[in-house]
Formats: sequence, C-alpha cells, structure tokens
Amino acid sequence: MLAVRGPLDLNITGVLARLATPLATAGISIFAVSTYDTDYVLVRDHDIDRAVRILREAGHDVSEDSGTSWGR
Repeated sequence: MLAVRGPLDLNITGVLARLATPLATAGISIFAVSTYDTDYVLVRDHDIDRAVRILREAGHDVSEDSGTSWGR
C-alpha cells in the first residue's frame, strides 16, 4: 500500500492522477482509495518494489514508513 502523506487540502486536484499515470504507463495495475484526509494506492505485492521505483523516477518522494506501507 502506498499512502499519500496527508491531510490534503480539499482544493488540491490531480494528486491521484500524478501517481496513477506513471504506474499505468509502466503497466502496473492499481486500486485507489480516497478518504477525507488522504489517498491510498494499492498495488499487487509482486509489483510494489517496481511501483516505488517508477514513482521515484517520476519525481515523487517515496519513503518506507512502517512494514509494507509506503508514503509520499
């Protein structure tokens, strides 16, 4: 699971699109969950390392927070 560090301002748009686009281009399927405070991107276990690499290459700051959770 990749979590966007929140809380997010409700006026911000395109957060999920900026994450989903490079992953889609790389052929990585996602399941997105948006909450009041933040967004989560779930990827298959076997894709997580590749997804993190792709997001970092796209300019996102991805750090391991705890266990299998990743955050931006």
